[in-house]
Amino acid sequence: MDLREQGVTSDGGAGGIADALATFARCALGGALPAQATALIDAAGQLRDRPDDAVALLERARADAPGHPAPLIALYRFHFYGHRLAQARSAGEEALAVARRALGAGFGAIPPTGDAVRHDAAVRFYLFTLKGLAYLQLRLGERQAARARLAELRWLDPDDVLGGALLAHVLARHEGDDDADDAFTSSAHPSRGWAGLPL
Repeated sequence: MDLREQGVTSDGGAGGIADALATFARCALGGALPAQATALIDAAGQLRDRPDDAVALLERARADAPGHPAPLIALYRFHFYGHRLAQARSAGEEALAVARRALGAGFGAIPPTGDAVRHDAAVRFYLFTLKGLAYLQLRLGERQAARARLAELRWLDPDDVLGGALLAHVLARHEGDDDADDAFTSSAHPSRGWAGLPL
């Protein structure tokens, strides 16, 4: 499904992200988020100061809408912005599995077209989730796992539309460091694109 047909643009316009997620849910997963799950996610958003209660609501939303990306995105964001990176990684891994099921078993055998990378909600969701997981794994010091995620991202997005190569440049520049956080505090600016990176 071409998001441009749905009025979604890449300029970050109002409602663009929400529209993209709604399109993904309709096209890739076969339905909108149930009202009860929406209410639970909204309620959890009001409980940032009570993380245990918020997570319980988000888990209930996930149970009410199994296989739907929205509760997983909410869990991922809740943990990520709460600096619980390992929990965010777990939610991201589950979201990646949901996207892979939606895209089908053959997805990735050949790279998606550039048009799909730019406009197909399910493909973009998969690739952004892959990139997010690579980032988390770098932050958690899981460099081998991050390298594998970035290799897959490079295969699926050879033109670096989503900017994943930046993470690969950071990883390449900091290989052998003992502190994974150093990769995110350096003042040097890595190159854009996959050029110059080992295969």
